[in-house]
Amino acid sequence: MSTYRKSDHGNPRTLHYEVAGLRWLAEASRAGGVAVAEVVAVWPDALETRIISHGAPTEQTAEAFGRALARTHAAGAPHHGCPPPGFGGHGFMGRATLPLRDAPPEDGGTWGEFYATDRILPYLEDAVANGSIDDDGARTVRRCAERVGAGTYDAPQPALVDGVARLHGDLWSGNVLWAPGTGATLIDPAAQGGHAESDLAQLAVFGAPYLDRVLAAYDEVSPLADGWPERVGLHQLHILIVHAALFGGPYGARTVSVAERYA
Repeated sequence: MSTYRKSDHGNPRTLHYEVAGLRWLAEASRAGGVAVAEVVAVWPDALETRIISHGAPTEQTAEAFGRALARTHAAGAPHHGCPPPGFGGHGFMGRATLPLRDAPPEDGGTWGEFYATDRILPYLEDAVANGSIDDDGARTVRRCAERVGAGTYDAPQPALVDGVARLHGDLWSGNVLWAPGTGATLIDPAAQGGHAESDLAQLAVFGAPYLDRVLAAYDEVSPLADGWPERVGLHQLHILIVHAALFGGPYGARTVSVAERYA
């Protein structure tokens, strides 16, 4: 059996979070969800997964991915921002801290409040500090967050999701590997509870192969709520502002441009 060993680079919590997320998503894969990297062994400072053979995606495997992703989301989660079982405290998205909620707010909360408070605003200060977002841009992001938090863009989940979706959480195209025979396999999750449209929107940030077929197949299995294409940019704001905070440069301008559409 060929395996891949990954070290913690000095922070064992990052691996603990990844392992918990892979196992949580694997529960959904056993019920028809997307395949995930198989955890073979875990040490205090490293994890070992089965190596995934690389292949080329096709329209057929892209459609199968869309259908399976709908079932992963439908596996559900207790509340927005919940961590995977067995993990507590904040998580990680790359090198960025990811706020997680061990329990829901007393009033149950809304997606908009969660997204504004935990997925947009926590990264703004670092993006301003590195110069990628200026003061005017910061005001635009805050106006956007205010409208999001007020519920302006809250929308129903896709049809199969009853409550909160089980998300990969960092679903850019590089975290989807295409294996011969099995098709799409997920790696490097930032698993959490959230809105299914967030995973779908992240696929488009850096481009994903046959994305139109992925989305169409998803929508056939679990129809998306009316107006979802107009919310894609909003659901991309999290991954964009994280990149602005970590890497600066043009990610800040792209974050502000997107936020302005919803401000």
